[in-house]
Amino acid sequence: MKKRVAAFVANLLDRSRFDERVAIVHSLDDLQSLEVDLLFLDLSQSQVLENIPSGPRVIGFAPHVETELLEAAIAAGCDEALPRSLFFKRLPDILRTCDD
Repeated sequence: MKKRVAAFVANLLDRSRFDERVAIVHSLDDLQSLEVDLLFLDLSQSQVLENIPSGPRVIGFAPHVETELLEAAIAAGCDEALPRSLFFKRLPDILRTCDD
């Protein structure tokens, strides 16, 4: 069964790295009403930590120098919080598992 996947990412260059399997979320308000299995979050966006939804698997990413932010994301409810470079390196593999 294909998993439903979404991403809350403001940066247009980062958005372009997601393919058609990933729905782009444009508003923090929309995060709570999402019906997805997997959610990607750009943790550098203002107030994103306060709006992490419960339910889907959540993978966040931020610049590698933001170690405190990455740790805070785990405490706030992210299942994983990765440095940005590692996240985008792993993204194709993560998305491949969504097709199963």
